Amino acid sequence: MSYPVLPGLTPDGVVYENPHMGTVEAMLPPGPYATAHAPSLLELPDGTMLCCWFAGTYEGSADVSVICSRLPKGADRWSEPVMISGDPHRSEQNPSLFLAPNGEVWAMYTAQLDRMEGKDNMQYTSQVRRQRSTDGGLTWSEYETVFPELGTFCRQPIQILSNGRWIFGNWICTDSASGLAGDPSAFRISDDGGETWRRVDMPNSHGRVHPNVVELENGHLLAFMRSRNADFIYKSESFDYGDTWSDPVPTVLPNNNSSISALKLKSGRIAIAYNPTSAPQTGEVAAWPGLRCPVAVALSEDGGKTFPLIRNMELGEGFIGEENAANNRQYEYPYLMQASDGMLHLAYAFETRRGCKWMTFSEQDVMGAKRGAGHYNPTAAQVK
Repeated sequence: MSYPVLPGLTPDGVVYENPHMGTVEAMLPPGPYATAHAPSLLELPDGTMLCCWFAGTYEGSADVSVICSRLPKGADRWSEPVMISGDPHRSEQNPSLFLAPNGEVWAMYTAQLDRMEGKDNMQYTSQVRRQRSTDGGLTWSEYETVFPELGTFCRQPIQILSNGRWIFGNWICTDSASGLAGDPSAFRISDDGGETWRRVDMPNSHGRVHPNVVELENGHLLAFMRSRNADFIYKSESFDYGDTWSDPVPTVLPNNNSSISALKLKSGRIAIAYNPTSAPQTGEVAAWPGLRCPVAVALSEDGGKTFPLIRNMELGEGFIGEENAANNRQYEYPYLMQASDGMLHLAYAFETRRGCKWMTFSEQDVMGAKRGAGHYNPTAAQVK
């Protein structure tokens, strides 16, 4: 279908064509919330797209809750978001969406206590909760605490591996002197369809967090991670469906201590969405340089060794160079997925968390392939 040409994103969920980028995009309705952060996407069997994120006064506050918007197949506007969570004593953050084999949609998210006097970072009090929807994200059940271990954090969704195993990337936050700089990655693994879980730790992963699991081939997994040192995206490898992992090593892609999103595409390439900036620190120090623009998608054709195909999908205010970079607003925490028709969908926090932005484009768009002029035609751009 055709969409109106982009006049400048409007905060009402209306879908526009951006002919300069060759994308279709929208700013999701922010609802009555001051900030929005950490969006996640899911395609339902009927083609409806779901996007959830956390919203409230600011990250870590007790009034921060998880909300969800829908884009039915063929619709030209994202819906007003509905609230999923709402614990008045906890800040609920970092949601991900999982389509269970029984058709339920699971929203998994963190829930940490509100700030205490003298303590701004309360992530060490976090637990991971789940709420379920049986009607495609219109309504949600009461929460269940799935992982009560304090300090458990998550960002990426549960994945089902080729042998039927479920794996869920986590990291463990502590109240230690090194704070967030020393947090290690871990995985929750289930071999009975999510009934029971066991924890597997990644060795020597302190400060390497947000593991994104990619199954290269049966049992051979890669986990791509954010670095608290703001240097590079790191990766770890498993050859036994996640039972054991190698020590993390840096990739060629920079990282600014912000979340990334990685997946294996139908073509066999690995795609990573990230901010292609860094401000490396030395030693056990966490760095938040604030350089969270642009948002890029990188493609690898050799199993994550090199990433020769990179395109900036969000340009922000367009400032470039070290002296000007801080003049861009923040466009951060990208989430990348591939729909059943092959199209890529990308969502991220927009304009320093004023809202969330969504866009869709093809794998060929990232590679620089040219398409005909005129209205964007998602069907013609599908990856075959």
